[in-house]
Amino acid sequence: MQLSRIICLFIIATTAAFLIGCSSGSGPATVNLSLSDPATCASPQGPYRHIYVTISDVQINASASAADNDPGWIDLTPNLKNNPVQADLLGVANQCFLATLGSSGLAPGSYQQMRVILADNSVSVNGNKCSAYANCLMLTSDPTNTPINILMSSETTTGIKIPSGQIAGGQFTVASGDNKDLNIDFNACASVVVQGNGQYRMKPVLHAGEVALQSTSTSISGLVIDSATQQPIVGGNVVVALEQNQNGIDRVVMETVTNSAGTFSFCPVATGTYDVVIAAINGASTTYAPTVITGVAPGNALGNIPMTAAGAPATIAGTITSSTGSAATAVDLSVSALLSAGSSLMVTVPLAAQSASTARLTTVNDVSCAAGTDCATYSLSAPAANPSIGAYVSGPAQSPAPPASGTVSYTVEGRSYVPGSAGQSDCSPSSMQSSLAVTPGANVSATTLAFTGCQ
Repeated sequence: MQLSRIICLFIIATTAAFLIGCSSGSGPATVNLSLSDPATCASPQGPYRHIYVTISDVQINASASAADNDPGWIDLTPNLKNNPVQADLLGVANQCFLATLGSSGLAPGSYQQMRVILADNSVSVNGNKCSAYANCLMLTSDPTNTPINILMSSETTTGIKIPSGQIAGGQFTVASGDNKDLNIDFNACASVVVQGNGQYRMKPVLHAGEVALQSTSTSISGLVIDSATQQPIVGGNVVVALEQNQNGIDRVVMETVTNSAGTFSFCPVATGTYDVVIAAINGASTTYAPTVITGVAPGNALGNIPMTAAGAPATIAGTITSSTGSAATAVDLSVSALLSAGSSLMVTVPLAAQSASTARLTTVNDVSCAAGTDCATYSLSAPAANPSIGAYVSGPAQSPAPPASGTVSYTVEGRSYVPGSAGQSDCSPSSMQSSLAVTPGANVSATTLAFTGCQ
């Protein structure tokens, strides 16, 4: 009997020690959420004075494939439901954070998917800038700033998904006791599209990533100048893209435009290494060779970045079709102009004339479409010059190599998405490319990209 009691006590003590050991260091982390958007479409150059969205919840999930009703969704902003936050995505130029969305405890682990839920028009919004709407925009061309409703699909129910491919590092990882800042970058200029009937619809593009508390350590800045005059490029538009390599292609993470003094700033920028890719057109419609500065990190100030004038732009036009394989069906599309930046890397060349990094389209049913397909046409104005490339150097100026002479060979890439899904790939394959050579002032037609196997 005494031996049995000793064994029982030993088991109890061992179990208690095990439980204590398991619970030690397993307390929640604190996650602070913020919202940002360095924009390319703000007035006076861009078409919009304001783009207001009202956020009513942000959730996170450990599974990259979690469905809408998956029980693993964790609420990061429980207070937003009763007090949603309305933010102007065009905000204030070079302002790091547009809004603070709240703080929450989060169990240690790695999380691979997020979703942002927007309020619908039935929600009461304190200080609503949109009158009867929860989400709206105001046009640069309208001096009265009349709110225009932004139409929604699933953004107010199942939310805007941010998949692992759009989270810095592929996932957000927290350990016990961490106090981390998680920022959501809402690319408003790529997210709002004008439909054929003149209405505006939300087709959201979002990224997320961990940032540092101090804004100076999360920014990437510079001054873009004409290499001949050593002065800012005036009268036109300069689009700057922050890009990261994904399987040999630099994808746009953030985009902005320079101000009248030629400066730009990305803030906040998640931890990582980036390439800065710049395209410009001046007031005389002269384009500049795309300029690429590689190996840039948060906290880097690039100083002066010279660009080389390259003459008249080339126009690349084409058609994209979509079908299930047996019937027409609509898809959302992004269309990019890619250039080689070395033996194993292609960069996305921003579209300065369009104040964007990529063109965004939706295929529709039209008499001009091939039988059994929906279709869309595009026209990209791109510099007819090879890129000027240099690795980041610390100091007052960058020194990229002059653009190489010879043939300028673009690859036009179309990527297909489920309509209104905020980035869920569609069709098989979901990405198609067409290669072509351009010369200054030329109009070039790309091969039709025919997507099949679409939903």
